[in-house]
Amino acid sequence: MASTSTKIGHGLAKVLGIKLDYRNETGTKISRGESVFSVESADSFTEDEPTAAEWLRETLPDGRDIWRYLQSLFPFTHWITRYNGTWLVGDLIAGITIGAVVVPQSMAYAKLAELPVQYGLYSSFMGVLIYWFFATSKDITIGPVAVMSTITGNVVLSVQATNPEIPGHVVASALAIIAGAIVCFIGLVRLGWLVDFISLASIAAFMTGSAINIGVGQVPTLMGITGFSTRSSTYLVVINILKHLGRSKLDAALGLTALTMLYGIRSVFNYLGRKQPQRKKLWFFCNTLRTVFVILLYTLISWLVNRHLPDHNSKKAAFKILGKVPRGFQDAGVPVVTTDIIKLFSSQLPASVIVLLIEHISIAKSFGRINNYTINPSQEMVAIGVTNLLAPFLGGYPSTGSFSRTAIKAKAGVRTPLAGLITAIVVLIAIYGLPAVFFYIPSAVLSAVIIHAVGDLITPPNTVYQFWRISPLEVLIFFAGVIVTVFSSIEDGVYTTVVVSAALLLWRVFKAKGRFLGRVKVHSVVGDHLVDGSSNGQQQVPNNDPDKSARNIYLPIDHEDGSNPLVHAEHPYPGIFMYRFSEGYNYPNANHYLDYMVDVIFKATRRTNLQMYPKLGDRPWNDPGPRRGKAPVVEDDKPTLKAIILDFSSVNNVDITSVQHLIDVRNQLDRYTAPDKVQWHFACINNRWTKRALAAAGFGYPTPEDDTGFHRFKPVFSVAELGGSDSAAAAAEEAVNRRESKLTRKDLETGRSLSAQREVESITTPESSSSRNSLDKQLHKSQAYKGEPEVKVAVVQGLNRPYFHIDLTSALQSAINVAEAHESKHEAQAEKLS
Repeated sequence: MASTSTKIGHGLAKVLGIKLDYRNETGTKISRGESVFSVESADSFTEDEPTAAEWLRETLPDGRDIWRYLQSLFPFTHWITRYNGTWLVGDLIAGITIGAVVVPQSMAYAKLAELPVQYGLYSSFMGVLIYWFFATSKDITIGPVAVMSTITGNVVLSVQATNPEIPGHVVASALAIIAGAIVCFIGLVRLGWLVDFISLASIAAFMTGSAINIGVGQVPTLMGITGFSTRSSTYLVVINILKHLGRSKLDAALGLTALTMLYGIRSVFNYLGRKQPQRKKLWFFCNTLRTVFVILLYTLISWLVNRHLPDHNSKKAAFKILGKVPRGFQDAGVPVVTTDIIKLFSSQLPASVIVLLIEHISIAKSFGRINNYTINPSQEMVAIGVTNLLAPFLGGYPSTGSFSRTAIKAKAGVRTPLAGLITAIVVLIAIYGLPAVFFYIPSAVLSAVIIHAVGDLITPPNTVYQFWRISPLEVLIFFAGVIVTVFSSIEDGVYTTVVVSAALLLWRVFKAKGRFLGRVKVHSVVGDHLVDGSSNGQQQVPNNDPDKSARNIYLPIDHEDGSNPLVHAEHPYPGIFMYRFSEGYNYPNANHYLDYMVDVIFKATRRTNLQMYPKLGDRPWNDPGPRRGKAPVVEDDKPTLKAIILDFSSVNNVDITSVQHLIDVRNQLDRYTAPDKVQWHFACINNRWTKRALAAAGFGYPTPEDDTGFHRFKPVFSVAELGGSDSAAAAAEEAVNRRESKLTRKDLETGRSLSAQREVESITTPESSSSRNSLDKQLHKSQAYKGEPEVKVAVVQGLNRPYFHIDLTSALQSAINVAEAHESKHEAQAEKLS
């Protein structure tokens, strides 16, 4: 008895003209023997279609999902209660090491942001203090970085060019809050997968171009050259450096020697680490502290030279020094964020967000793989977002993950994200205890520190060569990004690589090309012995090994996959074509796929009925036929089209457009093969919604050939044994025996013994009154089940859609059976007529 809601729904459908039986549009009637596979040794199984309600239940979160989501926002709760002394020692060493590195780096990067150096200290303090609450990476260190600082400096300069009354730190703080809010929102709604659209080539080009841009921009300060803008395009800065090189000051002596010392110290300790591996940890920490050593050494030199400055005026120093640095958080307060300020930097906001994301996420993923853990990109976005939302209250500007500090932290043996808290304490001590020392730091030495740091971001030539071996097109994108960055700006370089990479992706999707497959019989060979079950004293193969005999594989006929062209792959049966999609099947590439398929089929086959156009005027314009007085060309060597097998192994889902293309091609080919119909078989469908979509369009069933819609066919179903010698239990027992006997042969396929598929042909007629018994006898008499009278089998896929197949082999067997039955029918009709 139908429910009231069902009755109402059916009534509305009738009024609106909706056909509720649309999933069997062909109207095919399937006889009992062909639709029921239920005997003593096999249970029937029909696939249920997915429903919208089911999708909603799976998609919408329940109470447990909400609780897991809330827990995921604070990952530290999963490990903080298990914190121990061993972890503390590792975190102390790593935290103090990073603190010693981040203090001079953050002050140098603040100069890139066109801000006083204390703002770099504020940003680094908030970054390491807040991140560990939300971290899913133990290695990442959030704080000022060269690229983001440069972009922030560009924003500050562009705003002050039109509104000089707005202080630079106000602009930087507003940028941090807006960019942080955007990133935080993306993370909270768990859209972290968006960063996967940014390719490695884009990231490498961005890092390389930015490093070149930043390094070149620091050369004037390193040399003490002034009189031109270091924010111009890189090539212009290089030209101006060469023009004004003769105006170098005493700063060059400090800057060049400091840069040389940084590289020299690194080379020495790297050499010692290779030569004395037993002291590698010691040399690593010495190497890590080279920046601190160089800064302190040149600060001491600066103090000796400038300790008698009149009125303690830094502008009267022999060379440029930092000058007065306020003690403590003198610039803490509520940041100023107004719509007027946001409008001033809105055009640079997309680039700022992209840089915040790609630098942090790419570094976090990389070190997660190196150290055997997985990050949550969405949660990392929350961490970046919250850091940039809160840091401006203490005077911070936009911050993200640092490559150099993260690498040092990982090598220092960090154990948990809590190491950031130790680093925050070190930075806090520097903010309150070292401003007097900071006064004498030479600006040229800070420039040397920046150049030395960004030098590691340049992609080495060997890596570029490896990119070329993998994907030459992406190498062109890489160089395009670098060239645009050098001749324009970092922001334009980011946009160029991202847009071109997206265009390449779309081009590959739109121009995806399917492959026609041919059948090839292969054998497995171990060494010089054929794996065929025979024993020659050297090779033992279990009797129930599914790989012991020859098997069929399917290769592209054109050998575009690189297979041996001497191996002849051809269409497995005259008039039956196997076609594999390569890049999914959706609206962008559906037309390209099917146009190629139809074109090849037309060239390889002939029309079924050459007399279907009795008069010349009945012919379509695009098929005008032979010239007047000429007989039609009969290509007897070509077969007629009988069936198409589509390999959906690379297809995850379909859409309305792609399915409509299939329907159109089906109609087109049915006209080509009239009065016969093309049978469509589908193999390796991985998604229930894809099956539902195809069934709604009338696929999955035999195409009717007569007016009654009744068509008798020979379905081939794949069944799996639930017991017997080939069952999972028997295979597991046999595997244990093999291990105990220490046989040398190893399984080539790990999933070999999980299940063994058998192809069973259900042949019935309407006159058969005992289809159950006849099918049962076939199963028991089959060689596949010989010696296993009580074997239990079950169909792998539903019987309600016989033309959806588990693999290409069963699809081909079914297509051949239908084609042979059809030919037999035509031969019988021809004999009656004769």
